[in-house]
Amino acid sequence: MTAQANTADLVVDYACNGGIAGTGSGTVNLRTKLTVPTTLNVGDPLNVSWKLGYKDATRLGAPALLPNGGRVEVTGRVNLSGSWIGQLQPKGFVDQPGAMVKGTPLKLPEGIADFAYTDREGTLTVKPGKLFIDFRPPASEVVVNDDDPRISYGPGWEDLNDQPSQNNDNHLDLHRTTAKDAWASFTFTGTGIDYIAQRDQRAGPVDIYVDNEPGTPPRVDPSRNDDGTVVNDANKGGQTLWKFRGLKFGEHTISIKNVEDGKWGQLDAFRVVTREVANPPQEYRATCEIVSAPVAVQVKIGGGGDNPASPSPDTSASPSASPSASASPTDENPGGGGESPSPSPSTSPSPSPSPSASPSPAAAQTQNYIVTAVVTQGSPSPTATRTVTLTATPSVAQVAITPQGGAQTGEAPERVSSSAMLLIGSGGALLMIGMLSGVAMLRRRAAHSGERG
Repeated sequence: MTAQANTADLVVDYACNGGIAGTGSGTVNLRTKLTVPTTLNVGDPLNVSWKLGYKDATRLGAPALLPNGGRVEVTGRVNLSGSWIGQLQPKGFVDQPGAMVKGTPLKLPEGIADFAYTDREGTLTVKPGKLFIDFRPPASEVVVNDDDPRISYGPGWEDLNDQPSQNNDNHLDLHRTTAKDAWASFTFTGTGIDYIAQRDQRAGPVDIYVDNEPGTPPRVDPSRNDDGTVVNDANKGGQTLWKFRGLKFGEHTISIKNVEDGKWGQLDAFRVVTREVANPPQEYRATCEIVSAPVAVQVKIGGGGDNPASPSPDTSASPSASPSASASPTDENPGGGGESPSPSPSTSPSPSPSPSASPSPAAAQTQNYIVTAVVTQGSPSPTATRTVTLTATPSVAQVAITPQGGAQTGEAPERVSSSAMLLIGSGGALLMIGMLSGVAMLRRRAAHSGERG
């Protein structure tokens, strides 16, 4: 089991300005706590966590009217120096619930975190840097009625309320003018905008501008259909007469102007469209600088090496919590390469079992064993664990044994035993008996021949 590492907690105060800090309290004060481990072993992750919170009554504020809330994203900077140089970027976010108007206080994420793996021994200096707080608006579509106070009207407009429901006007009301060049404007935040009014034979053309530039198209005529023919409608409300998409997310202004004197210019509503944005708008970013005394933490990393040692073949690693020389790996082959050591056969119980091999005319078979050595680095630093795979070679001979005195052995023949001498004597006696029997038969034949003669 790995021991719990020591940690250090740093309290760091920040002052945030710009972006959503400016739409809130102006300068927003944060109090944060950075937690960093102080002792590690090679291979352990360097985990850095950061708790966030407001220091006082100052708050970040919503940047605009946002009916579906939004998301606050925080990114930190943690600089590393010493054994190696680098930077961690702890990140976190929190969604804002419910609709918001400009300046609504924003929630911060409870914390942010990041980590890096350690690959060698040494000492690191960990130092917190800036914080960056972004706001990401959600996708939305919002209809803004003609009597919304954010819409400005020039001279010549009339506010018509309590319109017949069959007209289908938004909120049963609209603004109307018959004066040439009468204008109305609306500033919104989003990526698109729609112009909504009635289609009617008595209406006239209306010019449209976006950010003081002619819109696309620059003019719309509610008295005509899309193909240019005159409409037969009267008071057909709730119609989207003009729309535009593809604006960069941010604040924009739309203006409409009645073109002909005596013709109706009307406004029922605007529809504000916000598409999902790939990245938080830069104009919403608040930058937070450290205002408390500079702080840093030193992290000591030990227990590693570029050439991990191998355990000796006759080591017996006892699963004991206390460190032991027999449980520590030893470097049998510091130069690297060569054959892996084989564990010695032993009848006593040991975490490293002895291999058993059977003779085979084929190549020697091998068996793999995992030997784990536990080295205690000292409490409360983590414990280094090294795992080594050893290959066991069978110790039984793999070829047949040639008898003593055989060919190509270079050894003297085996000595003749007494039983062999007895066998030789018996053979000689049998040979003499056979010869005498033959002589006797020859004489008998000769005798018979004499008698015949």
